[in-house]
Amino acid sequence: MGSAQQQGEIWGARAQDWAELQERVLLPAYEEVLSRLQVGKGTRLLDVGCGAGLAAILAAERGAQVWGLDASSALIAIARSRLPAGDFRVGEMEELPYAEGSFDAVTGFNAFQYAANPVHALQEARRVTRPGGLVAMVVWGQARDCEHAATLAAVAALLPPPPPGSEAAGPFALSEPGKVEALMSQAGLTPQESGEVACPFEYPDAETAWRAISSAGPLVVAIRHAGEEKVKAAVLASLEPYRTNSGGYRQRNLFRYVIARA
Repeated sequence: MGSAQQQGEIWGARAQDWAELQERVLLPAYEEVLSRLQVGKGTRLLDVGCGAGLAAILAAERGAQVWGLDASSALIAIARSRLPAGDFRVGEMEELPYAEGSFDAVTGFNAFQYAANPVHALQEARRVTRPGGLVAMVVWGQARDCEHAATLAAVAALLPPPPPGSEAAGPFALSEPGKVEALMSQAGLTPQESGEVACPFEYPDAETAWRAISSAGPLVVAIRHAGEEKVKAAVLASLEPYRTNSGGYRQRNLFRYVIARA
């Protein structure tokens, strides 16, 4: 089973809240990686796992021609409405519907690790990147550097057990330096540089925080398993240590990127 079958429906269940409230928390990572890739006028860029299209919009504002692919038809519909000039498709990151060497750069913001086979997904990214082009993969930083880890742990306790014979990798499985590089190397890519970007999660009040956080796929799974009331209580309790003087919440987080050459 590929990532589109596994992930599309759950990530699209609360697509509007994701687009309006949660997608923007990765804005610093989008900007940093696009700058590192030197995305500019005429760059042909594919964003894999493009969600509601924010990274593609930022690339287009820099002058790039953009394509986006995501497992969720609901998120793709939003991306198309936001950026009609882009080419957005519902599809499988392990079977990219593009010819070899189609792009100057391919990005995956918190995306490739959701593939059933991440190495295969990265091999596909390499295939559709022109020789000498760049592939960027972004993952969570280490748990000790991410205050949102407390919230993720609270949710993990309410998730159903993984199917027999499978292992739940978790959001920080690739956070340790060297792990993403190893995956990219296995896929035939040559890692060039890496770095970390601060992406604080900030919410003005409890209801906004809940709408934003509950729009992510794993939260949808937890809600269906344990019930919304129970999951919401656990999430809001996990946020209490991060309450601000204004009554909102702020969690400091680091995300890690690796850029490799095809």
